[in-house]
Amino acid sequence: MFAWESLHSVKVGGLAPHVSELSENLVDLGHSVHIFTRNNDLEQHEKINGVHYHRVDHDSSGDIVHQMDSMCNSMYSMFQEVSGSYGDFDVIHIHDWHPVNVLCRIKRKYGLPSIITYHSTEWGRNGNVYSGGYHFEEISHREWKGGYEASHVIVTSLNFKKEIQHLYQIPDYKISVIPNGISQGRIKKEVDQGKIKTNFGFHPFAPVVLFVGRMSYQKGPDMLVEAIPKILERHWNVRFMFIGEGEMRPYCESSAKEHGVSDYCIFSGYASDEIRRDWINACDIMCVPSRNEPFGIVVLEAWDACKNIVATKAVDIIDNFENGVLVQQNPDSIAWGINYVLDNVHDDIMGRMGHDLINSKYEWKNIAKQTTEIYDNVVEKE
Repeated sequence: MFAWESLHSVKVGGLAPHVSELSENLVDLGHSVHIFTRNNDLEQHEKINGVHYHRVDHDSSGDIVHQMDSMCNSMYSMFQEVSGSYGDFDVIHIHDWHPVNVLCRIKRKYGLPSIITYHSTEWGRNGNVYSGGYHFEEISHREWKGGYEASHVIVTSLNFKKEIQHLYQIPDYKISVIPNGISQGRIKKEVDQGKIKTNFGFHPFAPVVLFVGRMSYQKGPDMLVEAIPKILERHWNVRFMFIGEGEMRPYCESSAKEHGVSDYCIFSGYASDEIRRDWINACDIMCVPSRNEPFGIVVLEAWDACKNIVATKAVDIIDNFENGVLVQQNPDSIAWGINYVLDNVHDDIMGRMGHDLINSKYEWKNIAKQTTEIYDNVVEKE
């Protein structure tokens, strides 16, 4: 595995649990897994939950493209050392565009079969528009190159498959949909909802709508802020918790003031895993207002805690009115969806329906088995 983040190195977003938890479940199936990732003042090599972590140091100056070039060089050198110590690998698996250069170098020298899993695209991160500039062009090129050079491509949802094929012309025979996963019970815990709410200045019985994610245009927190006045018109006692950091946080805070709803919101910025987990269990509704969403692992986290969800139609893993409510990507529709749940959905019934899906469809052990089938196929063909 090659990834710029993991749970036991640098953690940035949803890619970190994907890489670590998938790897641990592959180990449970009898595979030997080595993750090459960035270092964060930790040991270079460590074995955690059966997975070998090889953490590389690299030049962290300059822009993101320069940093990833340096990371790939370090990963390639480390890969050669590890191969000398542990023997030949059967397959390499990279995640997103960051390690594409190391995939290409290993392919040229060793001819190993390779997989790329896309978790998002530069186009999607920029709001489904062409933003131009060197970074956009170079990162998009590496995304295309990863799909071209890899033996097989994995994407996490059907909507995302359409996006990837539209952008990078990857044929059907070369691409598979394998969803994100979660270990059941990772988020669910018993909490004192009232205490968590009062600790942040909310009334203990106030219904709380929770946003968790990057404060970015792609994730749409601004649309949720703009929806708040129409929610308060109908439900004056609702409060809103925003957990996450990003370039849109100042804009969202300013927008809340402009709309006169600052007193009803908290923008916490970055929160620890435990605080995040507490709030997922303490909230009344999880809102996922994304403009573009390759999968939406926060949906699985909410389902694990049996929480009702209101999400835009960018999220394609929800069955509308069964395990969540789907709305259009605009503030009026988001407000309608939240008001609908507050008026009509009681006892987290939709959240419990989603929870039932985890064991049958989204448990990591099932995801690992599907991934192993892809490995077997590409190794057989090479």
